[in-house]
Amino acid sequence: MLTYSTPLIGGLIIGIAASAMLYFIGRIAGISGIVWSAISARADNSWRWLFISGLLAGPILYHALFNAPYPAASDLPWWQAAAGGLLVGIGTKLGSGCTSGHAVCGLGRLSLRSLLATVTFMTSGMVTVYVIRHLLGGL
Repeated sequence: MLTYSTPLIGGLIIGIAASAMLYFIGRIAGISGIVWSAISARADNSWRWLFISGLLAGPILYHALFNAPYPAASDLPWWQAAAGGLLVGIGTKLGSGCTSGHAVCGLGRLSLRSLLATVTFMTSGMVTVYVIRHLLGGL
């Protein structure tokens, strides 16, 4: 029973956390912006590091409390994962945010810019999957 409700509970927690963050401290829960600001020299970094710590501790706590299985390890070579991460980082910088900032928070604020960014993210993802799976044979 828990496995079917887990995504719903997770989505509710993300929505509540994003809303609380906007309400209480006036900040948008955009992960790339929070991480980027945390590693830069800012005076108000403590809340950012606490936020990042919560992102890392949440899954560990979930697996420990509910004895949930861990996902299978990827057989992707490290350099491909690193290249993908670099491309995502460049994309978030060019797009002025990531999916959490635009899709989760921006759409809730009825931001046209976030709507366009989210449509671009989703379309790019679908086209990429189609090309890799159907035109390139699944690399």
